[in-house]
Amino acid sequence: MKKVAVSACLLGETCRYDGTDNKNESLLEHLKDFDIIPFCPEAYAFGTPRPTMDLVETPEGIRALSNQSGKDLSEPVVEYAKTFFDNHPDIDLFIGKDRSPSCGVCSAKVYSSDKELSDTHAAGLMAAEALSLGIDAYDAETYIKADKDT
Repeated sequence: MKKVAVSACLLGETCRYDGTDNKNESLLEHLKDFDIIPFCPEAYAFGTPRPTMDLVETPEGIRALSNQSGKDLSEPVVEYAKTFFDNHPDIDLFIGKDRSPSCGVCSAKVYSSDKELSDTHAAGLMAAEALSLGIDAYDAETYIKADKDT
């Protein structure tokens, strides 16, 4: 059985920044024949609820900065991602939450240091790790559409 890593909020876990979920019944139907492995780097690192964060271009590269404090929150998310994939080396597919600074595959927003939108098709921090490992990765909305087309 193929193994798919899925953003936990899409499965109905209340791990979004505001303590809600993004349960996606259509996605769950598409994944009924997969072994699903949930993940949420932000809930793990910062708890729920938590302040929001954005991807921002900095001199150190693209970093996840807290919208409340401006603090760089990147390292705990990146460390979670590395540990997750080390613990699950046999992941066949990664499905992230669209537009998430952690889990968005090709829909995360990146802002300049003065908070001007500079990119709307970036990979979030965990999604970037999945992509760097060569894992087939999709935003949930894109996966559902692609799966319907096959």
